[in-house]
Formats: sequence, C-alpha cells, structure tokens
Amino acid sequence: MATVTRENIGTLHEKITVKLGKDDYMPSFEKSLKNYAKTANVPGFRKGNVPAGMVKKMYGQSIFSDEVLRAAGTKLEEYLQTEKVSIFAQPMVMPNEQPMKLDMNSPADVDFAFEIGVKPEFEITPIKKKAAITKYKVAISDKMIEDEIERITKRYGNAETQAEVTTKDDIIYAKYEQCDADGNVLPEAYMVEDTVLLEKLPAKLQQLLMGKKNEESFVLRPVDVCTEEELAGFMKDPLKLGVDAANNFYKFTLTRVAKLIPRELNEELFVQLFPNDEVKDVATFKEKLRAELSKEYERVSRERLHNEIYELLVHQTPFELPVPFLKRWLKEGGEKPKSAAEVENEFGGFDHQLRWTLVSDKLILDNGISVSIEEVKEHIKAQVLGYFGMGADGDAPWLEGYMQKVLKDNKTMDETYRRLLFDKLFLFLETQFDVTEQEVSEEEFYKLPDAHAAHHHHH
Repeated sequence: MATVTRENIGTLHEKITVKLGKDDYMPSFEKSLKNYAKTANVPGFRKGNVPAGMVKKMYGQSIFSDEVLRAAGTKLEEYLQTEKVSIFAQPMVMPNEQPMKLDMNSPADVDFAFEIGVKPEFEITPIKKKAAITKYKVAISDKMIEDEIERITKRYGNAETQAEVTTKDDIIYAKYEQCDADGNVLPEAYMVEDTVLLEKLPAKLQQLLMGKKNEESFVLRPVDVCTEEELAGFMKDPLKLGVDAANNFYKFTLTRVAKLIPRELNEELFVQLFPNDEVKDVATFKEKLRAELSKEYERVSRERLHNEIYELLVHQTPFELPVPFLKRWLKEGGEKPKSAAEVENEFGGFDHQLRWTLVSDKLILDNGISVSIEEVKEHIKAQVLGYFGMGADGDAPWLEGYMQKVLKDNKTMDETYRRLLFDKLFLFLETQFDVTEQEVSEEEFYKLPDAHAAHHHHH
C-alpha cells in the first residue's frame, strides 16, 4: 500500500515522498503489457500474435518504468487534492537523489521524492489599513489650449509651394535615387520619396539645401552629410536602409519646396473637427478643446492612479515565496532549460508579476468580481461598431456573422474577458483606499516620480 509523507525543507518549500509497494504498480504494468502485445508490430509476426514473453523482453523495461512513475504521480496528485495543498506550477522530482534502480524482473518497494512550492496565506495590508493615495487632476491652462490650437491649425494647414528653400520651417519634398559618383542613376536603381520639415534633416544637408530651387539635384553620400549620431536615423528614415548602405551615392532631387500656412480658425475648421456639435465661434471651440483635453488627462491620471495602486499592492502586501523552488522551476520548467545567470536576471520581474497574480486572484475571489460571457460579447460588439463609426443601434447585417467568428476566437475572447475583469477590479480598488485629489499643472504632472520607482523598496 502506498504511503505519502511530507516534510518542510524551507519557506513554503516541502518535500513529499511517495513510497510504492509492488501492488501499487504491478497490476497496471501487466495490463499495459497485455495491451501493448495486441498492437505491437514485430517483423515476422502477425499483429496481435507476438508472444507475451517476447514483448516483455523487447519493451517491458520501458513500459515498467513508465507505469511506476505514473503510479507515483497519481498518488501525489491524490494526496495534494485530499490535503487541499495549493501549489505553484507542478511538483518537481527532487534533484541529486540516487538514480533509481527499476527492474521489472525484481519488483520492489520504491521511494519517489518530489518538491513543491506552496502558495502563501496572506492578508492584503494596504487595503486593510486603507492606505492613502493621491489622484492627480491636471489643470487645463490657457497655454495648453493655445498650444493645442497651434497644433491643429498646422495639422490642417496648407502647404504653399515656394520658389526656393529659405527657412528651417520649409517643407522639403525630395526624391533619393542610388547613383554613381557623377550622379548617373544606376539601372534598376533604388528610389525613395520623402516629405519632411527642413529642420528634421541632418544639419549639413540643411545647409546644402538653403537657396535651392524646385527640381534642383545634387549627389550626396550619407556618411558625408551626417554626424555619427545622425547617421542611423537618416539611413532608416527617409532612406529605409541599413547603415551598411551609408557609403553609397544618392542623387537627391528637390521635387518641391513648400511653406506650411496654418489653417484659419473659422467655422469651416470647427465643423471639420466637431461635425456633430454646434461650434460657431472661437470661444465655443476653446471650450470644446478644454473638455477634450480634460477627458484625455482624466484618462492619463486614472492610468497613473491604477499604476500606483498596483505597485502599492505588490510591494506592501507582505508574504514570503518559496524562492529556491521557484528559481529551479524557472530554470527547468520551461520549454528549454535556462542558465543560472538567466534565472537571476529574470527573477526580479518574475517575482513582481507573481506577487501581483496572487494578490489580484485573491481580490477577485474574495470580492466576487466576475465578468459574464454576455458582457464580453457586448464589449466586442461595441468596439466593432465604434471602429466603423456606428452607434450601438446602427444597422449592421454583417455583425451577426462576424460575432459568430469572434466567439470561436479564444484569444480575443480571453483577452477581452481579462481586460474587463481587471477594469472591474480597479474600479473596485479605487473605492478601497483613502484617495485625495490634488490639482497639478501639466508640467508638474509629468515630473511626478513614476509609481514603480516610488514603491521599489521591498518590505
């Protein structure tokens, strides 16, 4: 009769020994052997007519080893379920045990030693203590509105053709063709076109272009017009090539010079930007922009609050982890083994993520946070309609067929489910802390220390 014993070998780290008597594995070994004899292909014998002794001789030992291991694994599973042991990953066979002598001709009692990492029991201290946390509200200043207007008028502005290049704000339309040193374009030459503000080009190239007129061309080599810092960027964009092509000659043709004339602030622009609203004058337009910016900053600041909550929970919920077990599991439990150095390198991030998984699982379970399949469907449907610019009541006969496809796509369903679950978790968490709101300027907001750094003193 099998016996299972358990001893502690470290923090949340246990050794479980499964002792098997031959009655625990011989019956299933004999059954497997019989089954195997029915299907074995041995040259010279009809299928199913291979003598049992021969099957045993040829395949018995490996079938025997498999059955013994399977019996040990089953006993371990049963034990963990009966004792309700909550473990990380899977049990692992203990290292450096004496190699086992499994011999089908002299079946005996065998011991298997496994190690397990046990999940900790813990309380979520930051919530219990209602930790204090700050939610920042970015004040939308008049300057922010003016900057936004400048961005919009430029973005919707018109490029007016100029006779020649005069300022760093000029828009340069250019063509690059690979050529020889004399500017003869090579047959089958590589060619790209590009549009860019003059000031974004390498400094030497900017000087070369000053005063140039439309359709003028000259030969350049990237290594000659770029500093070391500029080179890789210039090769990638506009040339879309690697640095290895930097010694080639290119014929640069200025196809057009233009100046950006910002759009006028008038009703035509207001309608283009806010087609569904009555925006007739600059004052109303500014109010709309203020509302849009407020909404965007509300989103950014909420993201920051959630980050803050996440880091607080991870770093200030104290519990131990079975580190040696987890490191060994990281090293050997994946698709391919990792080196000790790789494990050390990855362990910090792994530990952080694992703590969050334990904390969030507990929060979701303890507070009954759940998402139904209907909510997942509704969310996907709304996203699809939104993508096509239709409201929820939009008539979309194709939607039914599309939704059928999506429901079979486990990845999309799973990702949507997890996102909705965590949205609900964070909405719940916002109510569990002592939150104070503080108004800051845009500049102050971006100077705030990042939440990860602020909590990075493990307790």
